Amino acid sequence: TGHELGHKKEAFDRWMAKIVLAVVGYGHFFIEHNKGHHRDVATPMDPATSRMGENIYKFSTREIPGAFRRAWGLEEQRLSRRGQSVWSFDNEVLQPMVITVVLYTLLLAFFGPKMLVFLPIQMAFGWWQLTSANYIEHYGLLREKMADGRYEHQKPHHSWNSNHIVSNLVLFHLQRHSDH
Repeated sequence: TGHELGHKKEAFDRWMAKIVLAVVGYGHFFIEHNKGHHRDVATPMDPATSRMGENIYKFSTREIPGAFRRAWGLEEQRLSRRGQSVWSFDNEVLQPMVITVVLYTLLLAFFGPKMLVFLPIQMAFGWWQLTSANYIEHYGLLREKMADGRYEHQKPHHSWNSNHIVSNLVLFHLQRHSDH
């Protein structure tokens, strides 16, 4: 849901994406996916594109930290162009991070230390779901590099798609990945 809401144009929907992703401590996905992955999909520069022969475990150790680094760098560039500090509250990586910290602090205060067991489990599960989707959606696909050094424009064949009614309804059309 956070993935799909992140593609919307309305401010409310985009904030909802940040909140949904913040629940599992993966708010940087909002920036990385929309501003990094969409630009670099199916190229060696994209940490969210799995390589031919790469297993999901190796991919996750590259994708998870790579996605955070790229999101932070993209926000650093954007804020720098605006003459703002990367540490301002306009940083869209920090916004969901603050939500995560506040939410987890409240849960710990309300339910006690037993949450120290449950929060990392649900966080890992959420991260694994997003990483698994990234792994499957572009596995082994590579855009052609043109003579001028740029990559060809993204096309539907740079994503694996599945056009099945039930899975598309349950997963909010995630299986039609190239449509967005």
